[in-house]
Amino acid sequence: MRVQSTRHLFMIEPACFYANPETMDTNVYQVEGGPEESPEQIFQQALAEFRAYRDALIGHGVVVTTSLGYEACPDMVFPNWMSTHQDGQFFLYPMRNSNRRAERSPEAIDAFRAAYPDFLDWTHYEDQNMFLESTASIVSDHVNKVGYAGLSGRTNRELVEKWGAVMGYEMEIFETASHRDIPVYHTDFLMYIGSAMAGLCSACIIEKDRGRVRERLSASHDLVEFSMEQLQANCGNALEVIGTGNEKMLTMSQSAYDALTAAQIETMKAHYKTIICSDLKTLERYGGGSARCMLMEIF
Repeated sequence: MRVQSTRHLFMIEPACFYANPETMDTNVYQVEGGPEESPEQIFQQALAEFRAYRDALIGHGVVVTTSLGYEACPDMVFPNWMSTHQDGQFFLYPMRNSNRRAERSPEAIDAFRAAYPDFLDWTHYEDQNMFLESTASIVSDHVNKVGYAGLSGRTNRELVEKWGAVMGYEMEIFETASHRDIPVYHTDFLMYIGSAMAGLCSACIIEKDRGRVRERLSASHDLVEFSMEQLQANCGNALEVIGTGNEKMLTMSQSAYDALTAAQIETMKAHYKTIICSDLKTLERYGGGSARCMLMEIF
C-alpha cells in the first residue's frame, strides 16, 4: 500500500551558513547579512536552530539520520539534490547553481545507492541548462500519484514531465508570481500535501492555472489556503511526518505557525494532534527556506 509520509528523515548539519549570493536572483525570500550581525554570529545562530529542530523531531519519535555539510556550501542545510521513493528509486537532480551542485556528497550517494536499486542520475541535464531540484520542485501526492510543479528558473517543464513519466505520476504544472512578480523559486515553498490535508497559497498561482490546481488538490484533500503575506512567513513550507505511536504529525517553523489564523489552526488540528514547531528565523532570513526545505524523506 502506498503511503504519503515517512518516519525517517535525512538532515545535513551546516558547516557554514550565509545568504548564498548565487541563488538570490531566483529566491526573493532570502536577504543579505547586515552590519548588525557578523558572519560568525549568523552561522552559530543557524547551527543552533538546526540542532534544536533536529532534536525536536527526534523528541517526537521521528527517526533522523544526519550528515555534516561542506564549508563552501552555504545552502547544504537544505538537501534539494536527491530524493528516495517507496518503489525503490533514488534520484540525483540537476541543480541550477554551482555551489549547490557541490553539495552532492559522494559518501551519501554511495550509502543511498546501496539501499535503492533503481538509481537515476539526472545531473547531466545541467549541461543543457535544465534544472529540477528534487522534492522542492515537485510536491507529490504519493497515494494518488499526482505531482504538482510550479515552473521557475529551478524547475524545468520538460524534466517535470519526464519525472512524471518515469514515476507513473500525473503532473499538474503551473506558473506562479511572487510578491516581487517573479516565479516562486520552489513549489514546496507555496504548498504541502499530507495524507488528508494540504496547504496551498493559490494566490501566487497565475489566474489561468489557479482554479485547476485548487480543484485538483481539494478533490482529494481538506485544503487550507494561505495568503501572500502568509507565504512570506513560510506557511507553505511544512511536511507531514510520522512520529511516536505511528502518529501522523505536521512540522513547520515557529514563524509559520505564528502567522496562521485561528481557523487555519483549527482545521490543521482536526487532522494533526501534534504540530512540531521550531524557531528557524536565521535560516529563513538568510537562506530563504524553512522547515520542509531542511528535510529529505527516506522511504
